[in-house]
Amino acid sequence: MSPTGKRLVLRRSSIAGRGVFAGERISKNSRIIDYAGEKITVDEGDRRERRYQRRGRIWCFTVNRRWMRDASVGGNVARFVNHSCRPNCWIEIAGDVVWIRASRTIAAGEELNYDYNTGGEAGIRCRCRPGCPTVL
Repeated sequence: MSPTGKRLVLRRSSIAGRGVFAGERISKNSRIIDYAGEKITVDEGDRRERRYQRRGRIWCFTVNRRWMRDASVGGNVARFVNHSCRPNCWIEIAGDVVWIRASRTIAAGEELNYDYNTGGEAGIRCRCRPGCPTVL
């Protein structure tokens, strides 16, 4: 078990570094966790993101054309949900809250992931599966 409780478990991931795993079965379409972090302008987020990407990380989440969430400042375990080109989660933006939701039923022990939809801007090779050609 992790400090996040029974529902979510943080541990080593085969995709990248640490990942978030279901501690129990999660039903399709349920809200799993919000992507918390400091609310910053897109301009500030772009500056920070360039710095994070040099270290191979993506911490800023675009909420809309004006705002981003920086999970490296005030974030929660959601920042460790890894990218996958074949995700089991999707993103819902409700106002300025970013929710990670289950796109299908997720079994206990399964790693949570969603498509980061970066369009290759980060220049980070995807590791969701061997030989994946995607660049984040």
